[in-house]
Amino acid sequence: MTQPTLPPAQTTGTTGTARKVRAARSAAGRPRPGAPRAPRTLNPRTLLITAVAWLLAALFLLPYAEMVITALRPAEELRDATYLPSAFEWANFVDVWRESHLGDNLRVTLLVAAGSTLLVLLVAVPAAYYTARMRFRGRTLFLLLVLITQMFQPTSLLVGLYREFYQLDMLNSVWTLILCNAAFNLAFAIWILTAYFASIPEALEEAAMIDGLGRAGALLRITLPLAMPGVVTAMIFTFIAAWNEFVMGLTLSTVPENQPLTVGINSFIGNYTVQWNYLFAGSVIAIVPVVVLFALIERKVVSGLTAGSVK
Repeated sequence: MTQPTLPPAQTTGTTGTARKVRAARSAAGRPRPGAPRAPRTLNPRTLLITAVAWLLAALFLLPYAEMVITALRPAEELRDATYLPSAFEWANFVDVWRESHLGDNLRVTLLVAAGSTLLVLLVAVPAAYYTARMRFRGRTLFLLLVLITQMFQPTSLLVGLYREFYQLDMLNSVWTLILCNAAFNLAFAIWILTAYFASIPEALEEAAMIDGLGRAGALLRITLPLAMPGVVTAMIFTFIAAWNEFVMGLTLSTVPENQPLTVGINSFIGNYTVQWNYLFAGSVIAIVPVVVLFALIERKVVSGLTAGSVK
């Protein structure tokens, strides 16, 4: 015997009733519009972690606060023991810009950092893409040689670099600093981009090439947009390294107008006196562009650093 089944109307009604019950239960769990929300109970562990995080942030920000306060301190109060000056001297920023070559130094630093970053990306992107996609003979040796170049500091090669650029009559040139900074930051960019290109499935490029794109077209239209976090990571680290470089700028540029910002700020340190207010005012001007740039692309930098860490 077959068991009797419910009619369609009765089945539909039962389903509709069940839906109404579930809807009523979910509505009962949600607060009504306009009703006061119940206060959240804070976990003691969360409170402790938050307090420690704010304390660490304050410790890291304290030197920068001291730098800004000293930059705004009048010259006659530089040796006072008080933490805050009697009045903030905003004219220090105007004077340091007008009475020194800080404007020219900032222009040189921007050109060097931007030029070095562009040159590194133009070389590192195709090199890293070819290394990640092609299993050629000597690939491991190539990556090892690229890594070995990171062991050489500019200071150890400074005498040879100075003599070479002296013979080429390229001292006091922006192009000299661009070439040197790009050479010393190229290895890091290749390693970062190789890991990121390797994490992108090759099947995406194969599908694009089936649709008619060549290898270069697949790289530009498919792979490179997906690898943009890695490219941004290489870009920001190269930019910051070139922005903060000091030794090569001091040695290869002797004309004050052609020196980078790090060397220009060092000119406020004399043999017997230090102009602390101008020194810190120049330091504030120097860190603002990098802080703004890093804040704008911080998310992509984090995702680029974690490339290849999870399969």
